[in-house]
Amino acid sequence: MAMLGLALSACAANAATFTMKRGINLDIWETWPGEDKWGDASVILPFPEWRKRLGEGELKALKDGGFDVVRIPVDPSVFLSKKTEPLREQLLESVLESARMINAAGLKAVVDLHLISAGGNGQVGMEEVMGDPANFGRYVELVRHMGLTLAKEDPAQVAFELMNEPVVDCEPSEAKVWPERLKRLYAAARSSATRLTLVLSGSCWAGAEGLAALDPKQIPDDNVIWTFHSYQPFLLTTQGATWAGDFIRYVTELPYPPYSVPRAELDAALDKVRTKIRAEAPLLRRAGMLAYLDEQIALVDSKEKLEAELDAPFRQVDTWAKKNGIAPENIYLGEFGMIRQEYNNPYVMPGAWRAAYVSDMIARAEAHGFAWSIWGYGGAFGIVDEFEGRKAEPDVLKVVRGLK
Repeated sequence: MAMLGLALSACAANAATFTMKRGINLDIWETWPGEDKWGDASVILPFPEWRKRLGEGELKALKDGGFDVVRIPVDPSVFLSKKTEPLREQLLESVLESARMINAAGLKAVVDLHLISAGGNGQVGMEEVMGDPANFGRYVELVRHMGLTLAKEDPAQVAFELMNEPVVDCEPSEAKVWPERLKRLYAAARSSATRLTLVLSGSCWAGAEGLAALDPKQIPDDNVIWTFHSYQPFLLTTQGATWAGDFIRYVTELPYPPYSVPRAELDAALDKVRTKIRAEAPLLRRAGMLAYLDEQIALVDSKEKLEAELDAPFRQVDTWAKKNGIAPENIYLGEFGMIRQEYNNPYVMPGAWRAAYVSDMIARAEAHGFAWSIWGYGGAFGIVDEFEGRKAEPDVLKVVRGLK
């Protein structure tokens, strides 16, 4: 608590020094090398892994395409692994070099500590950090060290996000632990990075509800940007994803917006999903999944209902911000996006549908005065690349390029 008090007294009077408007998330991994290879400098460096393929030309293309900020997901598991102990300083320096590369391309950088959901083969993920006080303590120390690494940078060009999508406090009945943990992370970062803008989120996947549950007066520091993520409506944005529960993997070919096609065409697409659920889903889950599908499509099958779903998180955050005297420019929609193609799934979402969704989300963010960053550069949600360096359809990039 003493450290927190010192940090607050040093920084509470400062205004936010980092501003941004339109951004993109880079990839956290591309090849996902196992932890057994992390001690090999030729595998793990440069870090993050996108450095092996993206350089000055690709970064400048983002600037020319209408972006002004890049969010850099950095996997903390690498720094929490014993395999990388001999390379720890080189890894920190490589993250710093990455931010500098982005700045050199005329873009601002948000360095985002981005835990994977759960560890495997010795890795430390969100479950391990949130479930073990010792692991959380190690994570706090990593935040301190990363803050120290970034502290020398121009605070107008580099910001530091302390934890991506904390998975805690999601159950209404459980005791809330995130506010105190956030204070610890904040104090650690601010003790080493006294000038940098810190990016902070609420609990439970950094959703609007988690942010609205926070009392920002507990961290009385004006040099903070508050972030939230939204992939609503999940039924449409994550179609076919195998990592998002046991329902959405059976959902494909639902148009965006759903009312953009004749109702008979939408019903035919829904029937294909129902057929897949009846044939492939676990027997005891089928009835529940079919009912859930009907429930979810009923929330978005008209213009009015879809707009209400899209608006909800923005309105909730806007109300919270106004209540707490937080300026719109200090709110950041750090992630949103629509899946293009799930790994090992042949179905590809039409670029026009993805562009329509991104356009709707950008319009809402900018109407509220919030900054935003699309997920993401490549991979399943790629808007620049898809897999193995192949180019994605240009539809989403055209939306950004056409913004005034």
